[in-house]
Amino acid sequence: MKIYLLISGKYGSRVVNNLAEHGMASNIVGMEEFPQDLPEFIEDFTSYIPKNLPPADLIIAVGLSGDINMIVPQVALETGAKSAIIPVYDPQQMPPGLQQEIVESAPGVTIVFPKPFCSLEVMGDPYIDQFAIKFGKPQLSIQADKYIKKVEVLRGAPCGSTNFIAKALWSMPVDDAELEATHKLHNYPCNASTSTDPAVGDTSMHLASYQIKEAVKRGLGFATKSAVVNPKNCDAQKCQEECLKSCPQVLIGLDTITLNEDQKAVIDPATCGYCEICIKECPLDAIEIKSGRFELEGK
Repeated sequence: MKIYLLISGKYGSRVVNNLAEHGMASNIVGMEEFPQDLPEFIEDFTSYIPKNLPPADLIIAVGLSGDINMIVPQVALETGAKSAIIPVYDPQQMPPGLQQEIVESAPGVTIVFPKPFCSLEVMGDPYIDQFAIKFGKPQLSIQADKYIKKVEVLRGAPCGSTNFIAKALWSMPVDDAELEATHKLHNYPCNASTSTDPAVGDTSMHLASYQIKEAVKRGLGFATKSAVVNPKNCDAQKCQEECLKSCPQVLIGLDTITLNEDQKAVIDPATCGYCEICIKECPLDAIEIKSGRFELEGK
């Protein structure tokens, strides 16, 4: 697979370095770096399109903000790429209207906008999937008893944070690992925005923390904290499914909250970030945060 990169700023550089260090250096056939002070609105973006573009399969645009992202369809056309990834790390960087404009100007090209980059998963496109098998939503293999003995990164966040966090978890009590993973993400530091994204009601930084927490939970086979629904209070006929409509994880495509056969809400402890948004939105006071040990299936 041949990858062409469009990058800007420290975030773009960090992703490039991580890809090169973890097995994809030979896949990168070219790269164009853009200054960070480009205007948000660009009337004629054609002058920014790189010259002498090589053939490519996948275009990845990282750290670009605003209209400069409109060059992605043209770069895809000139390189022959049929797939592109444009991660969203800030609500101002890639508003929904711009996403739609990019997609409409690129017929025949599959473009995904993972929010954030570390939420990317296999989705059915051959080149995006080939990338997402190695980089995207973190996946860990953890060996432990009361303490963590070994952590192996099966799939790492494109920015490199997963490898940093994995090393920090060694020898830690298993009950502390879930929360400590979030602290280490902030220490990395994560480049995701701390501004609330109105499309999901939460920050990209928080969304990134939920993904690494999930990786730790699944690696250990249990969660230590989760939002929990009281089925006696939950009644879908008396609400508008506010929990489903407000959960940030659901809004980025996860099944964190579902309805069972009785139309009662069920919360998945593996993907719950315990942001408490569903608690505030539930009109029936049917949800609370609980600590303990929530065993996960498949471990």
